[in-house]
Amino acid sequence: MPAGRLSGIRIGPSRCQDADGPSPLATPIFPETVLNLSTDLHWLAADPVTLARNLVGATFTVDGVGGRIVETEAYRRDDPASHSFRGETPRNRTMFGPVGCAYVYRSYGIHWCFNVVCHEGEPGSAVLLRALEPTEGLERMAARRGTANPRLLCAGPGRLCQALGIDSSLDGRPLDRPPFRLEPANAAVRLLEGPRIGITKGVEAVWRFGEAGSPFLSRRFLSAGS
Repeated sequence: MPAGRLSGIRIGPSRCQDADGPSPLATPIFPETVLNLSTDLHWLAADPVTLARNLVGATFTVDGVGGRIVETEAYRRDDPASHSFRGETPRNRTMFGPVGCAYVYRSYGIHWCFNVVCHEGEPGSAVLLRALEPTEGLERMAARRGTANPRLLCAGPGRLCQALGIDSSLDGRPLDRPPFRLEPANAAVRLLEGPRIGITKGVEAVWRFGEAGSPFLSRRFLSAGS
């Protein structure tokens, strides 16, 4: 569907959690099961590979703490490395829509990971935020992380979530409402790409993207200039 033509997409009952709502599984926010995406977030309906590329250089904050996204990974419904590969479960149901919501999960029972739910044509798709260049709320980040080294504040999905104060309470929240701010990049970004990190399936997919030359990546790319 062309960008800017997303009003009235029918994708089933909304599970986007309102900031004042009780849970992602409560009565649908949109009683006629019609998702009216904010025009400011229409670009999130793209497929995950496209969105993962487009999110690099975008600004992301939580309660005024955050910065520029410099590294992402894409996960599709038919991807064996994706949580959604075997279908919808209580743990992953946020991935199945609507688009424009946060999908937050705990990895290995240790740290939180933050994803953007996307692709209105293929429920179960999301983009993992792997690293940020910290630009806003650095003192709060440093207090949460226990370090003032800017390169270590948000380099990696677990560090990113700790620095921004992200946990399961934000799962299912719509990204066009507080505490979130998500704005597209305002300039072209030179991208690097490579295989995703920390997976054992779908390893052949070159769906990790990062800003060339950024010192804030979670891990170097094999490409020149990383």
